[in-house]
Amino acid sequence: MKISVFFNFLFLLLFTHKSKHLAIFFISILIVFLSSSILFISNTLKKEIFTTLENQSDFVIQKINSGKSQYTPISWIEDFKEISGVKNIQQRVYGQYYFMPENVYFTIVGIDLFEEGSSKNIKELLEVLNISEFLQSDSMIIGNGIKKLFDKYKYIDSYDFKLFNNDLKEIKIFKDLPQKANLVANDLIIMDINLAKEILNIKEDEATDIVLNVPNNLERANVKDQLILKHSNTRILQKENLKKEYENMFNYKGGIFLILFIVVILTFTLILYQRYSMISLGDKKEIGILKAVGWSIKDILKLKIMENFIVAFMAFIIGIILSYIFVFILNAPILKNVFIGSQNLQNDFIFNANIQIDSLITLFLFFMIPFLSAVLIPVWKVAIIDSTQSMK
Repeated sequence: MKISVFFNFLFLLLFTHKSKHLAIFFISILIVFLSSSILFISNTLKKEIFTTLENQSDFVIQKINSGKSQYTPISWIEDFKEISGVKNIQQRVYGQYYFMPENVYFTIVGIDLFEEGSSKNIKELLEVLNISEFLQSDSMIIGNGIKKLFDKYKYIDSYDFKLFNNDLKEIKIFKDLPQKANLVANDLIIMDINLAKEILNIKEDEATDIVLNVPNNLERANVKDQLILKHSNTRILQKENLKKEYENMFNYKGGIFLILFIVVILTFTLILYQRYSMISLGDKKEIGILKAVGWSIKDILKLKIMENFIVAFMAFIIGIILSYIFVFILNAPILKNVFIGSQNLQNDFIFNANIQIDSLITLFLFFMIPFLSAVLIPVWKVAIIDSTQSMK
């Protein structure tokens, strides 16, 4: 059979059968749209979170008493410096501040601007940071969510923090963080470490916790033992464990959506099978005529597979395009809250385009194979019947 004849008849069928394919076409678009949207959101969030975790210290050490966290003495830093393999050890200061007008909490983070690592991290967030100008007065850098609240209550240039002794401390708003940092910095306030201690009522010789790095992976188990020997009343958190926790969280949510996707695909396949099993008299006559003019069973099956492949492929492409627009342009309204959850402040986190080709290929196969299988069997049953019987 000539290829030109085959394709001419193929496009003729697509045109004449357009009403038959319409409902299946739109349902297919919806399934691909929802599935790929979930895929895009999950992959983007996973990349952002794991990139953030990668920049964290290898160990976090907290002082505990009766299982509860307490402020950690800064003097422990000198003790931990004695341990072989330990690098970049420093104190961290952070805590929550209650904002009464909206009944929400801000996260205050104190940084030592003269410590190289901290200064570098802030520069990455702000792109340009003039440290000397920042230190001219009591200043802070605020997240996008906090900026919106401050603008709402007319705190344009500064905000008065209430200290534990009920005095007020005016802090100048130096700059706000870019919206692209919203996932981790939406409710964040960054200020000088000593200023943060004053607002959070932390003593000068204490910190929230102590962090350090151990560049050699093989030394980490030994370093952890040495840390406990130095101070037994400690809780030690490792970056690897945090990664595993987040990995498990994404796998759990991804597993739920995978089960739902499989259920939807199986249901859709059954609907397709029933739909194409009820082949009309016109379809039977069409197949009978093709056999009468010399088309083989193989040619007929190839024709029907190609006809439905084009329908499914176009639905897949349109679903992916709509999903891309929904997630990366419209910022996935409603659906993104399923992943980031209810947060302290409304988060307008922007999804940066992150498309993994291997995931799209997997989605394509999971969608296409059941689709074509549901069509192939009913058509094959009719195609093997004698042409005279097909036209009755």
